[in-house]
Amino acid sequence: MNGRSMISLSKEKIRRARSASRPEGFTLMELLVVVAIIGMLSFVLIPNIMNSLETRSLEGAARKMMGTMQRAKFQAVKTRINHRIRFEYRDDLWFYYVEREDNPGDWVSMPGFNYNIISPKFTVTVNFPGQMVQFSPLGFVSNYDSSQNSVTIQSPKLDDQNQPDERIVSVYIGGSFKYDKTTGGE
Repeated sequence: MNGRSMISLSKEKIRRARSASRPEGFTLMELLVVVAIIGMLSFVLIPNIMNSLETRSLEGAARKMMGTMQRAKFQAVKTRINHRIRFEYRDDLWFYYVEREDNPGDWVSMPGFNYNIISPKFTVTVNFPGQMVQFSPLGFVSNYDSSQNSVTIQSPKLDDQNQPDERIVSVYIGGSFKYDKTTGGE
């Protein structure tokens, strides 16, 4: 054998010897550092994730209610019959549902429209005449009052963290809707 191959063989032996003597896996110190980093990240990120979930829940409740109002309006126009969305507070829960006027003064629940419950974790303020919004066959709000035309859903959890905690759905005489995000007291 020449000198060159002896050197490369001896380098190979040294590399094998080093790798054979090195323990496999991680040291305790490496594991502790990784656990500490994960702990710090979760400490920072979990409150943000929880805020996101609460915000989505609040927005989902408000948008679902607004969608139900829009469907009631469209049904009034489509069927040429008065429709209304009625809000009730019973057993510590707010819920709303759609009714139609089959005969003058005779209101019946609409098939296909379920009773919708607003989560009890939210504070609800219904500011409509008679706690309802009534749509005419032309899509107008027939019981419109400019000082009573909204529903506010508020999250105490978001309020505690100074986040936009209110969603306000307003209805106007022409049957249009407005959706607002605000921080309590604004």
